[in-house]
Amino acid sequence: MQADALFQHTEGDNSERFCRHPPPPHPQMLPASLWDPPPVRSGPPSPSWEKPGFCCQSLSQHAVGTDPPAERTGQRQRLSTEEATRWADSFDVLLSHKYGLAAFRAFLKTEFSEENLEFWLACEDFKKTRSAAKLASKAQRIFEEFIDVQAPREVNIDFQTRELTRRNMQEPSLSCFDQAQGKVHSLMEKDSYPRFLRSKIYTDLLSQTQRRLS
Repeated sequence: MQADALFQHTEGDNSERFCRHPPPPHPQMLPASLWDPPPVRSGPPSPSWEKPGFCCQSLSQHAVGTDPPAERTGQRQRLSTEEATRWADSFDVLLSHKYGLAAFRAFLKTEFSEENLEFWLACEDFKKTRSAAKLASKAQRIFEEFIDVQAPREVNIDFQTRELTRRNMQEPSLSCFDQAQGKVHSLMEKDSYPRFLRSKIYTDLLSQTQRRLS
């Protein structure tokens, strides 16, 4: 099987439900990390952290690391070996690179733990909220989806952090998820990230970028 994979948007409805991901990709599938623009739809927008809701499928038309805007102009930009190698420098370097983030997301899907990354991304998006009117509703959606007991995508945090976050919900602020987000970041950094660097997804991706140079 060719170790390429394509991330593309899944269509959702106009409600405030969170998108649900399909079954995880085969561990040998390699993310192409192609970030398509969200589909045009009517009605109220979905929460912005839903927009990178991707599914995996075999790559047949696109190159690994092709940047959609560049592709439209006829210029194909591929992930370089140097870029992929830098992901091993630190977890934050990996998260700051769009192809690294997509590859890490694909890896977490194989371990059924993508909710940790989805929560971290939701918090990053939440901290950019500028509308006081939207702050409380966005905070409540995040809490009900990731923090509350038996939440649909409950993250693994300790009781004290969960209860502190619950109290923060009484008067939501841009920092109300900071402690929970920090705990989840630390968990991914110490647990999932080292396994990602040893995974077939990452080693195959490095090999593929190196073969293009030969």
